[in-house]
Amino acid sequence: MPRGDMAKPLLGRRNMESNPDLAPAAGRTVGILGSGDFARSLATRLVYSGFQVVVGSRNPKRCAGLFPSAAEVTGQADAAKKTDVIFVAVFREHYSTLSDLTDVLAGKILVDVSNNTEINHHKESNAEYLASLFPACTVVKGFNVISAWTLQSGPRDGNKQVLICCDNQEAKRTVAEIAQVMGFTPVDMGSLSSACEMENIPLRLLPAWKIPVFLALGLFLCFYTYNFIRQVLHPYIWEQKNKFYKIPVEVVNSTLPCVAYVMLSLVYLPGVLAASFQLHYGTKYRRFPDWLDQWLQHRKQIGLLSFFCAALHAVYSLCLPMRRSHRYQLINAAVKQVMEKKTDAWIEEEVWRMEIYVSFGIMALGLLSLLAITSLPSIANSLNWREFSFIQSTLGFIALVVSTLHTLTFGWTRAFDENQYKFYLPPSYTLTLLVPCTVILAKIFFHLPCIHQRLRRIRNGWEKGRYVKFTLPSATGEYSSGESSSNV
Repeated sequence: MPRGDMAKPLLGRRNMESNPDLAPAAGRTVGILGSGDFARSLATRLVYSGFQVVVGSRNPKRCAGLFPSAAEVTGQADAAKKTDVIFVAVFREHYSTLSDLTDVLAGKILVDVSNNTEINHHKESNAEYLASLFPACTVVKGFNVISAWTLQSGPRDGNKQVLICCDNQEAKRTVAEIAQVMGFTPVDMGSLSSACEMENIPLRLLPAWKIPVFLALGLFLCFYTYNFIRQVLHPYIWEQKNKFYKIPVEVVNSTLPCVAYVMLSLVYLPGVLAASFQLHYGTKYRRFPDWLDQWLQHRKQIGLLSFFCAALHAVYSLCLPMRRSHRYQLINAAVKQVMEKKTDAWIEEEVWRMEIYVSFGIMALGLLSLLAITSLPSIANSLNWREFSFIQSTLGFIALVVSTLHTLTFGWTRAFDENQYKFYLPPSYTLTLLVPCTVILAKIFFHLPCIHQRLRRIRNGWEKGRYVKFTLPSATGEYSSGESSSNV
């Protein structure tokens, strides 16, 4: 990254003036033990955020040129004496090398930024291990989910959250102020016992994507096998035609829209099931089953995978005319037309069908692109809840309807043609219509005035079978209390 960009402050002067608590933190001296990549990036960001930085290294002369000129690079013992807040940027295996600094570090705040190479590699976290080595110090776990690249680029391009945990509230507040001055958002994770979970976070590979990815792969394999049987195996067995050239492109292109369409419907199906659950029990306070709760939490990932498959389908479709097999088929069709002495191959119905089919496909892909873009945190954070809900819910449902129209115009009347049933198997697009049409019909049902009003009352806190108190005037003019069921 250019040095000029690095020098740009992440918090403007106006932000510092609006929060006077940050001003003292910006001018304090901060120490760093270590001279690796993370230590260098951390020192650079601290310097340009207004801190006085002292770096402790075992070889200060050799490492001095690697750090900003404003940072003082000295020995570890000397650095520890000059500050009360010290970032420990060394590996767990090297903590023992700091044992000579026990007396110097006593009473100081040590910020452990280390991570492990494997999940739950040790019985205790690195921070807890560091605290056991230096019982006279206050250990804070933080900055371990921030990469060196994020420190260099700043929170404008990287993750803005800095997770912090400690048993001492004052030390936690001090480190949180430093993170704020650097332009990050501190997140309190509780006591130091949370350090083990924090150290596992950078090691997890897309934990929220496992179920959606396996779901997409499962659907792809099922539909691919189904299309292979219909498009390749059936002609080979019944007509002795070699259609195996379709495997790399055409069969894949027939499978991708099936997966994208079903995955899109699976984004909105759990909402339908949740509404049915609430209507059945007449309350919003009853917990959903675990499988439905997990399903609701994975809707974003399922939707993005749906968009990914739809985008691949668009690219594959554009590449179909470039295949050599398509050129040969086009030449054969032209020769056949000449042999049959046909002067016009125009079929009005097919022309209109394809025009409408392509138009619906483009609109569906455009809507899916909008849904995917607004699901990004940087975009979603700029929208209020009503805007976000309108795009993800209303426009998402419109995308499902348009995708259904795209599928129906593709099938047209071929669903009623017996020649389309290979091995008595219906075309794949007829199978994909089952779940989306169920979702669309359920959505329409829930928008009926009587159902919509009841569902809205439930979501506003009304419960079936709950008794409420009321008062009635008596014959003497006084009011008497009574009870009535709220579902009367």
